[in-house]
Amino acid sequence: MASLRRLQSLASTLHGPAGRSMSTSAGKSKLTIGLIPADGIGKEVIPAAQQVLEAVSPNKFAFLHLDAGFELFQKTGVALPEETVEKLKSECAGALFGAVSSPSHKVAGYSSPIVALRKRMDLYANVRPVASPVGAAGKPIDMLIIRENTECLYIKSERLETLPDGTKVAWADRKITEYASKRIARMAFKMALQRGKLREAKRQQGGSVAWQGQPKVTVVHKSNVLSVSDGLFRESCLAVHKEDPSFAGVKLEEQLVDSMVYRMFREPDVFDVAVAPNLYGDIISDGAAALVGSLGVVAGANVGDNFVLGEPVHGSAPDIAGKGIANPIAAIRSAALLLEHLGLASEASRIHSAVDKVLNEQAQAMTPDLGGRGTTKGVTDAVIKLL
Repeated sequence: MASLRRLQSLASTLHGPAGRSMSTSAGKSKLTIGLIPADGIGKEVIPAAQQVLEAVSPNKFAFLHLDAGFELFQKTGVALPEETVEKLKSECAGALFGAVSSPSHKVAGYSSPIVALRKRMDLYANVRPVASPVGAAGKPIDMLIIRENTECLYIKSERLETLPDGTKVAWADRKITEYASKRIARMAFKMALQRGKLREAKRQQGGSVAWQGQPKVTVVHKSNVLSVSDGLFRESCLAVHKEDPSFAGVKLEEQLVDSMVYRMFREPDVFDVAVAPNLYGDIISDGAAALVGSLGVVAGANVGDNFVLGEPVHGSAPDIAGKGIANPIAAIRSAALLLEHLGLASEASRIHSAVDKVLNEQAQAMTPDLGGRGTTKGVTDAVIKLL
């Protein structure tokens, strides 16, 4: 349901648009958008998203190209230059991030730049809509997964010890705070209410919606095993629901993370908004991409009170990088989420509608991840043609 997705990036609804950085050209003010392609296919899909932004509203945006990534680290020893952070803070209204090729093994001195950006910009919520295209065959899917973005195991506090017998043991600290848990819970409940209002408005206009019940938030945890850390996350979420009367209209459910994965694949239509700690949210949102075809179509946004960084869910895909066949749709949809935050709902809606139409009507034009023979450029051009 396109009308429901239009406000799923939520920041303007929850906090009001952040202060916007403007540049001036030919007497007209432009919104400055930071572009951080980073690694792999990020260098292909972020330019595609830029082309769509330029097409949907000519002369509306100025673009600032910024550096980050593992490839940059290999060249310079720095994965996230201080200049990138400062320019985001001082010159940009919002930004788009491509993908990062963080290695699976330890590399001395290296730390993920996207994780660092989330912390430095206080982008405490990772918001990932997972929705089937409007008009697609089958039961419609319209989930919103909200992942706490600053804590859990992603604080990267690890150590390796050697035991007296010479064997090694690895330790990782996990951080869950009441403050961060309540903050992300509030966002989840607010977004559930907003989605409910949008559905009701659409019903009154004679439209159909997939979700028929009251707004619902599912709290995902594993407190039956991790009774202290996950227990605190669970208790904090439940407390927010109980303490704020405005959330009384939101149904609250709980789901253990393992059964959440099972139910998500068996009956995805029973979920509205799901909120989870960092690691669980990362896993279930990537898994949910399979419900709608590919990681290449799922958008994401890292959201704070004053800034939004759009980020497609997919990784850097080194196996196809440079071949021109990366799916640009997730990046294009992430750009639409960014526009929503900036108060440009009409432009965002046009992008969502064009993407849905391409997905539904031009199957052979799709990239190989969706079973087609298309290219990054071909899909981008098809979306632009329908704006």
